[in-house]
Amino acid sequence: MPDNSSSALSILPLQLHPAREALYHELHARPFPVIASPVRISHLALLLADEDRERDFQHLRNLCIRYGVNPPADHETSFHQRFGEFEVRWERHLEFVTYTFLRPGTNSLPFSHPTLSMLPADWLQEVPGQLVVALHLEVVSPEAEQLDRETLAECFEGQRLVSGRLLEGSATLWSAFRLHGDGSGRILLQNHGLNDNQTGRLILRVLELETYRLMALLGAQPARDLAPELGRLDQQLADMITQLSDTEGLEEERQLLRRLTSMAAQIERYRANTMSRFAATQAYYQLVMKRLEELKELDAGPNFTLAAFFSRRLTPAASTCESVGSRLEDLARRIERAGDLIRTRVDLKLEEQNRGLLASMNRRSKVQLRMQETVEGLSIAAISYYGISLIRYLLGALEPLGIDINKDVGTAIAVPFVVGTVWWLTHRIKKIILQDEQTETASSESQDPH
Repeated sequence: MPDNSSSALSILPLQLHPAREALYHELHARPFPVIASPVRISHLALLLADEDRERDFQHLRNLCIRYGVNPPADHETSFHQRFGEFEVRWERHLEFVTYTFLRPGTNSLPFSHPTLSMLPADWLQEVPGQLVVALHLEVVSPEAEQLDRETLAECFEGQRLVSGRLLEGSATLWSAFRLHGDGSGRILLQNHGLNDNQTGRLILRVLELETYRLMALLGAQPARDLAPELGRLDQQLADMITQLSDTEGLEEERQLLRRLTSMAAQIERYRANTMSRFAATQAYYQLVMKRLEELKELDAGPNFTLAAFFSRRLTPAASTCESVGSRLEDLARRIERAGDLIRTRVDLKLEEQNRGLLASMNRRSKVQLRMQETVEGLSIAAISYYGISLIRYLLGALEPLGIDINKDVGTAIAVPFVVGTVWWLTHRIKKIILQDEQTETASSESQDPH
């Protein structure tokens, strides 16, 4: 039978998007496992830094080489393979990686021989990342005997249990949701008639429920630590605003602005360190609530259910992260507004000072102008005096030549002409100088881009 898609592409040679194959592969990257009961599972979830991602991938390949198994291809985000007596499922998420180890169960006491004990000890010790989730999950087959209170107490080391009837009564879950003596959590599932496909989907949802629960709680402690600090900064900001209303001096307002800038830098540091964690907490919390809905737990009446347990214990932590994140954003906005207010006050006072300085300079300019006009008048008088003196000497030199002229009369006649000529020349030179200054000012303003 011919490949219609290939023939269509040959007829219409369209340009393919480089991520086209990845888009088709995305929906099938993490398929639901098909798991038969009974089964024993060990599940690990580790936070990975960016520099640990390649090390983790290489560590997984080393395990494959040790057991003679084909390793995953480069850039794979999930891997599933059988390693002799057990299976390994590996998945890479945005900030963490999960390892799930499965093997068929036995009739021995649950959690007595966890699958994790079959892994090489040296390989486990070198797994990169920070361990967050370590969980042993066991599924008891429908044919097994019903678990009594004494058996459950022995399985969970006498800790108080939370129980739920899942998938409308098709399975029962028991767990203390606490760490046990081996440093791991424990979940026990009693299968009441699920097939292998249903069992695999239920196990996957329960593992995701526990993983996302702990990942969501990673933001709770930073939120609790940050809340008192935000209260202190909030009070400090209120005191600064109150102090601002009583501040008159420019230097005091500058000091307030420096303190406010330091506070803003501290808030930005808190935001950088916590906001991504708080956002992740909200995302994980929503996933936990979604998985609880998918478990279809039966109402147990007055008994404590899984939904009630998670709602009571997890919701306050998620709400705390959301509240602290909102307070952090609100404080950042208030600091910004307070900074704008102080900068406005500083600018107004600087503008007032500049206005006074300009007025003072204007007064000085007027005084200088008057002094200049006075000097200019004296200069005209002095130059005219010397000019008239020269004319008088000239008239006196004409007498020996036989030219009869009265020096006093000639000098008196020359006085207005000399004074007028000196005054005209002085004002002409002054006008030329002012025109040159105006031309230079206009040229500099036209060249200035601002």
